[in-house]
Amino acid sequence: MVGAQPALAAEPVGQAVLIKTEVTGQSGPIEVDTSVHRNERIKTSPSGLGQFLFRDGTKLAVGWGSSVVIDKYVFDDSQSVKKLTIRAAKGTFRWVSGSSNSSAYQILTPAGTIGVRGTAFDFYVGPDGTTAVVLLNGAAQFCGPGGCRQLQQRCDCVVAKPNGNMSAARRVDPSVLETLGNPRALPFLSGNQRLAGGIGMLGGCNMASVAPERKDRQRPPPAIAPAPQRQDPPQKQAEPQKERPTKPDKPHHDRPYHDRPYHDTPDRPDKHEGHGRHDDDGKPGNHGEDHRGHDRDHHGHRDRDHDNDRSHDMGRNFNRGR
Repeated sequence: MVGAQPALAAEPVGQAVLIKTEVTGQSGPIEVDTSVHRNERIKTSPSGLGQFLFRDGTKLAVGWGSSVVIDKYVFDDSQSVKKLTIRAAKGTFRWVSGSSNSSAYQILTPAGTIGVRGTAFDFYVGPDGTTAVVLLNGAAQFCGPGGCRQLQQRCDCVVAKPNGNMSAARRVDPSVLETLGNPRALPFLSGNQRLAGGIGMLGGCNMASVAPERKDRQRPPPAIAPAPQRQDPPQKQAEPQKERPTKPDKPHHDRPYHDRPYHDTPDRPDKHEGHGRHDDDGKPGNHGEDHRGHDRDHHGHRDRDHDNDRSHDMGRNFNRGR
């Protein structure tokens, strides 16, 4: 009971707003809307993720395989804190300052201290205490046994070791993961872990390409290469369309066939030209009328001869009768 009293007496300093997989506190598993207290150690499983909101609006994301203690929290009546200190033992984190004065915030790591100046940044603490800080907004500084480094531009990064070795501040790139010896470090930048709300809208500093799943997504480009080849058949089909204008030539080939009757018909007028049966307009010609008139004259002459013969015979018969 005596050991439980400090836990019961500890004041709540914030609450969980997002929990994924498994996140535990001093009293056991932490769930959404569960309060977190001063001096409480928060741990996440190898796939766990917790997002926490403190009373002054400060936001803290705790990524997989992490351990952090809310070391000091002194709150005043003006909805701000006089002192907020967290001690990060290992893992990966994202910090976004609240409404309190920047001097009120302090983050302790095995390799040194992160000084906050109205800031948003990611930081990682390896198993051997090696610490990396990447600035996302505002400004920050990192001070350790080897001195201090100022982070003033977005995506500035510094890597420090507990023995005092510290890199110069420079723009972060995928090689930092090799330096840290952990491809799963800085998962909020690489996209391996997704954060919710405004805290998740902070950029990736071109680190997304180092995520394992992102590398897998980069493999398809070779498969995309055949795509232009698939477009070739339509281009080949377009060539016959260009030849379509030559199709009007077919009437030229058909014309001789169409004209054949005209080549055949000249033989017919040749056979009748001598007789002059028709003129150009298709009406009977004069020659035809003359021919028919000649026939009528010929038949008329024969009829007159026949009549004369009959008259002669009748005269002979009459004389005989007398």
